[in-house]
Parts: sequence; structure tokens; C-alpha cells
Amino acid sequence: MVQQVLYRALVSTKWLAESLRSGKLGPSLRVLDASWYSPGTREARKEYRERHVPGASFFDIEECRDTASPYEMMLPSEEHFGDYVGRLGISNDTHVVVYDGDNLGSFYAPRVWWMFRVFGHRTVSVLNGGFRNWLKEGHPVTSEPSHPEPAIFKATLDRSLLKTYEQVLENLESRRFQLVDSRSQGRYSGTEPEPDAVGLDSGHIRGSVNMPFMDFLTADGFEKSPEELRAMFQGKKVDLSKPLIATCRKGVTACHIALAAYLCGKPDVAVYDGSWSEWFRRAPPETRVSQGKGGKA
Repeated sequence: MVQQVLYRALVSTKWLAESLRSGKLGPSLRVLDASWYSPGTREARKEYRERHVPGASFFDIEECRDTASPYEMMLPSEEHFGDYVGRLGISNDTHVVVYDGDNLGSFYAPRVWWMFRVFGHRTVSVLNGGFRNWLKEGHPVTSEPSHPEPAIFKATLDRSLLKTYEQVLENLESRRFQLVDSRSQGRYSGTEPEPDAVGLDSGHIRGSVNMPFMDFLTADGFEKSPEELRAMFQGKKVDLSKPLIATCRKGVTACHIALAAYLCGKPDVAVYDGSWSEWFRRAPPETRVSQGKGGKA
């Protein structure tokens, strides 16, 4: 079996700062601020306007999604995604670097990393340490908006990286895929509520394993080493040589599982896009497990 050469999923703040200094930003290198915060906490677009990595564009995940879906943060169509990122100056030949401003170091950036990959784009990286460490290390920031020259991006959906409700339901019987949930232990078990959710109890899909996404990050906001990540998967008896589906509440932090596995040399983790938001509303009650609801969510 030929070992697949994987594109680097992480770039360092030092690498990005040097790339900016040497004038590499342009059609071949674009930077995206993919910050998103719960309503009533922080305002991502306002913070972007105040300060961001020089030359970065704001990637609005609220705009680049399927707004017609009743579920949260579902993928847009190929055409929608291609048009949206094309307006940000991104072509199929662009190296895209994504970051966000979350205090954890990384929250929404892996979702956008996965979105590019699921739409057929290989050359995409997450800024390791995020904007938090970019600021901490004293790298330059600006309030100047970026105006990249629009480009043509042809999106081609890679269905192997995406799972639907029907596929996850079928997997409960076939068990061809391992299923890993990235939410906090309390939300997974059903003992803590889903934040900012109306009509959505907490709990998990029957048969799923819990690996909270925060555990993939160090206290300083950097991704843990591949050796540490491999040990975490092994500790949960997740076999990285076998098929794996990642899930969460709305398909966002599940992408941290896909990123962690990628860093361990496994690039084929599929994300259940609808995740718990869809499963809770559609799945048979016996497939929803919760300690907080007498065993069922």
C-alpha cells in the first residue's frame, strides 16, 4: 500500500508571519478569519473589523451554509461554496490558511478547513494556536479591510468525507464505522443542557464514543502532538485503521476529530453534518441515549 502524502493541516504563527513579511499573500495564499461566537457573547465580524491578521478576509459561516435547512450549520451547495470563496479571492490553486479568535485557540477554524476539503480542496491549513497566539506573540494586526481580486473556485463535493442521517442510521445495524462525539462529557451523557438551544435535549447517538474536542488542544491553545493524539484515540479504543464518523451538535467541533485523526495520518474521517441537532429531531427514541431523561433523550 502506497503511503498517501498529506498536505500540512497546520501552519505555525511564525510561518504565516514570515509569509506575510515576504509578500506571499495574494492569489496563491489567502488567510481567512472564521470566528463565530454564540449570540450575546462576542461579535465576530465587529472584532474582525477592529483587528485581524493583515490581508485576512472574514469567512462568515452564517452566510456560507444551507440557510434553507431546519438544522444548524449544514453545508451549502457546491455552487454556493464556490461562489462564496471565489469572492474571497480563492481559486483551486490557492493555499488557504484559516484561523479564529476563540479563547481556546481554535474552535470554528477546523470546520472551515473541513469544508474546503469536503469540496475537493487539498491545500488548506489551520493556523496552529489561532489568533490568540498570533496576538500573544506580538505579530502584526490591522483594521484595514481586505479587498482580494475575485477568483474562480470550482467546488466538487467529496461524499466520502460526509455522512447523512440515513447513513448513520444504517450504521447502527452494520457497524461499519466507529462513531465519535466531540461534545463535552456532560452534553454527551445528557447531564448538562445544550447551550442556546430551544427544543433540543442533550444526549448522544447510541453506540457513539465521547472525545471532547477541547482535549485535543493544549492549555496554550495549540494542537497536541500526533503522539499525544494517537494515545487519546487508543485510550478510547478508537481504531484509526478503521472507518470513522465524527459527530457533535451541528457538525462544527466534529471537525476537530477529523483534524486530529488527519494529524495522525488518517485523512478519511467523515463528518455527520446534521449531527445531534438533526438526530434528536429525526431518529427513533431508542437510538438517543441520555442519563438525564431516564435513558432516552
